[in-house]
Amino acid sequence: MQMKTLLVLSLFIGMPALASCPDAPDIKTDLDLLIEQANGAETEMAGREVSGQMWQLWLKAPDEVSQEALDKGMRARANYDFVAAMEAFEILVDYCPFYAEGFNQRAFVLFLQQDFEAALVDLDQALVLSPKHVGAQSGRALTLMNLGRLDEARTQLQDALKNNPWLSERFLLSPGGPLAVQGEEI
Repeated sequence: MQMKTLLVLSLFIGMPALASCPDAPDIKTDLDLLIEQANGAETEMAGREVSGQMWQLWLKAPDEVSQEALDKGMRARANYDFVAAMEAFEILVDYCPFYAEGFNQRAFVLFLQQDFEAALVDLDQALVLSPKHVGAQSGRALTLMNLGRLDEARTQLQDALKNNPWLSERFLLSPGGPLAVQGEEI
């Protein structure tokens, strides 16, 4: 990590300037179990409960320092303070380059700012780090859709739905939806 980033990080969240981010938590086994539960859920309520449990896994940062940066960025984004959100997520990604959620959250801010090309870069990185990250998968589908790359968006959303069939974005594939397969009738 660059010394400048460490100094900014230490000022940002009051941490020692020479700290380094530990490895991201290994959530693969837990996530696989939740994917299985999502696919077996019989109601939307049950499916949404499992979705919430998936988010709890992704939103557990590697350490206290990264958790604080993640939480600050998410609070800023929720308040539409995209400048502060981007600052927090930039610090998080620089500090923890192996933590997928940092890239996913930064991509979400970029998406909200309609910088779809930059969002796609971060979503791709999040998926390299966590291939079954359903939030990044569905976010990537929405980003591709906004870029007019509908075939890729459709394929990405179908992949996401294999991991969680209860995503609200599933309706984009319904007849008449923007990602519906053309030429198929009800």
